[in-house]
Amino acid sequence: AGMVVPEESDHLPPAQRAAVVAKSLALTEVMQQASHFYREHLRASSKAVDYLKGRGLTGEIAARFGVGYALDEWEGLRQVFPDYTAPVLVEAGLVIDRSAEGSGGRQRYDRFRDRIMFPIRNNKGQVIGFGGRVLDVGEPKYLNSPETPLFQKGNELYGLFEARQAIREAGYVLVTEGYMDVVALAQLGMPHAVATLGTACTPVHVQQLLRQTDHVVFSFDGDAAGRRAAGRALEACLPYATDTRTVQFLFLPAEHDPDSFVRQQGQASFEREISEALPLSQFLLKIACEACDLNTAEGRARAQFNAKALLQAMPSSALRLQVVRALAQATQSTAAEIETLCALSKPVARVRQAPARVARAAPVGLERQIMRLLLAQPGLAQGLEPGIQQMLCSMDPDQDGMLAILLDASRSLGTSASFAMLAELVQEKSEEFQTLVAEVSAEPPIEPELAQAELAGAVRQLQLKAIKDEMNTLAASGMTQPNALTRYRELTQLQEQLRQEGLASQDWP
Repeated sequence: AGMVVPEESDHLPPAQRAAVVAKSLALTEVMQQASHFYREHLRASSKAVDYLKGRGLTGEIAARFGVGYALDEWEGLRQVFPDYTAPVLVEAGLVIDRSAEGSGGRQRYDRFRDRIMFPIRNNKGQVIGFGGRVLDVGEPKYLNSPETPLFQKGNELYGLFEARQAIREAGYVLVTEGYMDVVALAQLGMPHAVATLGTACTPVHVQQLLRQTDHVVFSFDGDAAGRRAAGRALEACLPYATDTRTVQFLFLPAEHDPDSFVRQQGQASFEREISEALPLSQFLLKIACEACDLNTAEGRARAQFNAKALLQAMPSSALRLQVVRALAQATQSTAAEIETLCALSKPVARVRQAPARVARAAPVGLERQIMRLLLAQPGLAQGLEPGIQQMLCSMDPDQDGMLAILLDASRSLGTSASFAMLAELVQEKSEEFQTLVAEVSAEPPIEPELAQAELAGAVRQLQLKAIKDEMNTLAASGMTQPNALTRYRELTQLQEQLRQEGLASQDWP
């Protein structure tokens, strides 16, 4: 459901925690009463209703978002809060108190007056703050609740509570810059939009969005301010940019916001713009290379410098590697050079080298070939017959039972095993696997069908070798043991059968 499980990590004494909870409940109750008061007065204000109708909103959509109206009075809230001097009204951000300043004039008055009121809800649907918009010309155009124990602008997104189901249905969330964009887009058939609250996008915002969906589209104005805001959103997203998440940046013409664009161009045109929005990778490269002359060494060096902090903020992943490769191509470098210049953690473009062995020589021959195949393709172990597995486990005692460890680890991981999982497990069991893991890591991936055929051939070679060894032993004994001749003939037939199958054309030397 995208909800966060509450954690009691403050370690407060029970009495103090009870006081905090009581204060929170009191503030929540006050905010709920104020929200109800604003909604009631919207119905009674023809001026406010006409304004909303002029923006194309219906009563149904206004009710869905709890839109209200703050009276054009200094003490309008006194109607719902007879004890207008109660400190909780100031703590909730509904009332401003100037009495402590010792200045003349009105000492206590409503923060929001003659404004369309948009209640801001938390992920439980509780009203924790308000955004107020002027009806006519006036400053500030939008006025938000101040920071309170309930409300921190950097942690909340307007409309997220209302949009949760629509986000899941649409498969992505659209992040806009204003309350009216969210409400108007919902009216126009796009209810999966949310808005930041007059502040830059923060990492907390990104975390909240990614709890709902793996696809986030930011919409910004195409002017300089919009691009600066997009740059800050990019920085907030980079630590969470992984291979399974999609983040895009949409820049509308300067004369449009999402609301006006959809009204003028239509929903289909807007969705087409969204589908063509810049992916995070391209936007990062655009910022890094902006104002850099890539035809000069100085310009290419500047682009690499600009990209350093951005790349360092990204987790090590295939996505980061793709960005590194694109930057390397643009700046006439290699991916490994970019990773070194930018001091990236867990570089993946550099060629891995096997660590030097200090104890004894590494196992060679068919046994090592089989171990490399089983390590690269863990699923092969599941298809080996029990007799073959027993034969492999009993081979070459000088290898310290590495094949037995490998087969046992593969079986314990099951059919979902991967090279990374198996490599980690076997290295925990024996340090002897470090060189083998490094060798397999440095090799290009092998196709499962090719690996299976190669393993079958290696196993047949081992069977032929075992048959030949046993035949030599019987021959050296002079066939004096009972049934020795019968066994020799069985081995001869089995050897011929293996050769005829074409799985081994010669004995292993």
